[in-house]
Amino acid sequence: MKHIGIALFNGFALPEAASIVEAFHSANTLADSAPHSVTRYDVRLLSTTGGRIASSSLVFVWTDSVEALRHADNFDALFIAGGEGVHNATGDERLLTWLRRAYCRSELVLPIAEGRFLLEAAGFAHPSNSGRDDGSMPYGSRRPGLEPKASLDVSNPLQTALSVIQDDLGAEIARKTAECVAPPATTHFTSTLRRTASPSVSERLRDSAHWLEANSGRAVAIDEAAQLAAMSERNFLRRFKAEMGVTPSDYLAYVRLDRSCRLLVETTLPVDKIARRCGVGSGGQLAKLFRKHLAVTPTEYRASKRPSGAW
Repeated sequence: MKHIGIALFNGFALPEAASIVEAFHSANTLADSAPHSVTRYDVRLLSTTGGRIASSSLVFVWTDSVEALRHADNFDALFIAGGEGVHNATGDERLLTWLRRAYCRSELVLPIAEGRFLLEAAGFAHPSNSGRDDGSMPYGSRRPGLEPKASLDVSNPLQTALSVIQDDLGAEIARKTAECVAPPATTHFTSTLRRTASPSVSERLRDSAHWLEANSGRAVAIDEAAQLAAMSERNFLRRFKAEMGVTPSDYLAYVRLDRSCRLLVETTLPVDKIARRCGVGSGGQLAKLFRKHLAVTPTEYRASKRPSGAW
């Protein structure tokens, strides 16, 4: 069992803290179905004295006191959340003493937003100042004597949580966890594809658009979609363009491009295989579509969205 702590203060940002909690809980669920997986996470919400803490949206959460738990200063990962309450906490010497002890005994300590002020009040330097000669350690580093097991990004605590999960449970569970927690990525084609949710789009046209999406992985004849909408092909083309803003053929191309973009970013599949999965036919044909609509090749798109070092 690995212990994860999230220290909260009044006014903390609920979405950021919740995403970290959800990441570790999702990893637990995914690990339950994975063979040979033994790591589990015990996630605890903490505050100085325990009890109710109000988020910035006035949603209350229940916390344990930082000193109430047996492992309260020995975490595999400890996140220090922000919020207006942090500024008062920087003068709480008892809390700062606990944080210094937890920092030395925990593998990873990382701030969320204003949480960095508390770490700096406890004597830990921002990573950009790690070279200063006052003896302070940069926050975000692992405790002395332990090799870093994951690349840390102090500006993105959720990414760090996913990196820890990858290190403990493997890349596949980390990827699936990210899909559960992270909001779906948008592409250049997302806004067009979301028009099906508009109340101005009739049910028949909405159903035909969803049919095009479901069948985008194969060769599709537009008259098939017209038959589904119980319209003549000519009337279908006219109505679809009027309600969706694009022709059925363009909509189908956008569906395929949108899926291709996601697979390029989220997988390591070769371009040819992605093209076939998305109904385009070949890597060469996909490259033509990318150059026409995005002015880059699929390989260039992947490189721009997946910087070196990203897991």
